[in-house]
Amino acid sequence: MNLPTIAVTMGDAAGVGPEVVVRALVEPEVRGLARCVVVGDAARLARAAEICGVDVRFKTVGSPAEASGEAGVIDVLDLGIIPADLPFGELSEVAGEGAYRYVAKAAELAMAGEVQAICTAPLNKAALHAAGRRYPGHTELLAELCGVPEVSMMLSTGQVRVIHVTTHIGLVDAIERIDPGLVERTVRRGHRTMVDSGIAEPKIAVCGINPHAGENGLFGRGEEEEKIVPALEACRADGIDAQGPLPADTVFFRAGRGDFDLVVAMYHDQGHGPVKILGLEAGVNITVGLPVIRTSVDHGTAFDIAGTGRAEAGSMVEALRQGAALARRP
Repeated sequence: MNLPTIAVTMGDAAGVGPEVVVRALVEPEVRGLARCVVVGDAARLARAAEICGVDVRFKTVGSPAEASGEAGVIDVLDLGIIPADLPFGELSEVAGEGAYRYVAKAAELAMAGEVQAICTAPLNKAALHAAGRRYPGHTELLAELCGVPEVSMMLSTGQVRVIHVTTHIGLVDAIERIDPGLVERTVRRGHRTMVDSGIAEPKIAVCGINPHAGENGLFGRGEEEEKIVPALEACRADGIDAQGPLPADTVFFRAGRGDFDLVVAMYHDQGHGPVKILGLEAGVNITVGLPVIRTSVDHGTAFDIAGTGRAEAGSMVEALRQGAALARRP
């Protein structure tokens, strides 16, 4: 079968990553979508399987090409980083370093063309920083590892898809950073992703920055006219159906009823809030602009329930489903 190969990173070993990875990869649906290989620690995954009561074998492989996708077997590129006695639910420098190295290995495989997508379990930013790896998150880390100067974060659910012009910076800094070039590049990346996923002529809604998208200059300092309108004019000139700037307080409702295929949000909470209210298990985080598709669960490490077997794998299954759908076939 001409299935894409997905590198699945284990995430922070002290969090729920090992549990959601194990639960997701034993799902028959997932085996039919892609050939998956976990980049992580086989012993930690085996411990997670024991905690979750999942009957599965782990096969250590040297490369993604050796992954079999056999029922009842999880293929693992075992980096052997995590000590057996590492507690669940506690911040750990070792787990932070492990999470970094799993992502670094997955990026290496992607750049070499050995995998067509990366799907990431959650890492803990504090643990990452404790290990001396000072990145805001997966998005920025993967961009640097893949040598890509600029990427975009997209959140996708069954009802709406949202791509962000800015993400992990303060609101004041975000408004300052937004400019016509960045808005235009974000719209184009979103358009290309929609086309690649099978939507030939996507309808794109672009949010304003101010309430009511500035209300024709009544609110704000003319940011819509200065920062957004020129970008949309350039995109439309190339046949991209980008509408806006539109009021963010109504555009997500309109997207949910099917008026738009994609919403362009100007800053983190403008896009994340509407998606998160639909349910954490429904959302998938997609990094757009890398040499491969990267998807992720839309939840954190959940230290409060890690190691209890209570973590649900719905978001990981959805991340794998969307990663397989968006990935270019080998």
